[in-house]
Amino acid sequence: MAKSSNYASRQPDADGIIHYTDEENKVWAELIGTQLPLLEGRVCREYIDALDVMAFPRERIPQLHEVSAVLQEHTGWSVTAVPALIDFTSFFELLATRRFPAATFIRRREDIGYLQEPDIFHEVFGHTPLLTDYRFAAFTEAYGKAGLAADKKDHAMLARLFWFTVEFGLIDAGDGLRTYGAGIVSSPGELSYALESDKPQRKPFDVLDVLRTPYRIDIYQTVYFVLESFDTLFDLAQKDLIPFIGQARALGMHEPTYPLKTTT
Repeated sequence: MAKSSNYASRQPDADGIIHYTDEENKVWAELIGTQLPLLEGRVCREYIDALDVMAFPRERIPQLHEVSAVLQEHTGWSVTAVPALIDFTSFFELLATRRFPAATFIRRREDIGYLQEPDIFHEVFGHTPLLTDYRFAAFTEAYGKAGLAADKKDHAMLARLFWFTVEFGLIDAGDGLRTYGAGIVSSPGELSYALESDKPQRKPFDVLDVLRTPYRIDIYQTVYFVLESFDTLFDLAQKDLIPFIGQARALGMHEPTYPLKTTT
């Protein structure tokens, strides 16, 4: 988790309601209106079906209690408002107790095309639909528990597992390559790039390979990992994830496939 942000999360009132401005609601409406037509044929069927279940409003930012009510009904999850960015330990604690952390600000209009840090559109539109799927929900909970059990020096490596699945995962369940990762689902540009560009590598999902692969957060990804089914994540959730970290470290890290940042 990063330590600073250009945004500040919005605070709910005594009744748990966040009072967004008309402009903020218009940004949500523009984002969801742009993204929905792009999903068919690019996003996995599980996400499309889950999006119908969530029934997000088109004209305003949904309140977290509305989102939590749907998740509670299906998998016992909820959404918790957090500051714009939180530390690893807080992140793991929330996931381990079936609470998905959501920064409650929405991007400014000048950042509408791309925002490096997660906002409420990314968190709610990108992440919460698949938490209605018991397999995906179980994996996310198991990931949080693994984070709490891991040595702090391994947190950055463990972050790769979340990054290449929950955030930027692809899936090929027999009907063609699709995405499910929230970072792609909520990004108009990366949605087409991840599936259609000949620039990135697309590799079969392997947990050790994932843990050995570095990434950058500020560019389109140069590597994506492809699941065959969410059953793979559910099976992984039944295992102790900590030994995989030691095995990956013993094998050594892969060389970056992206350009290194330069300093002046």
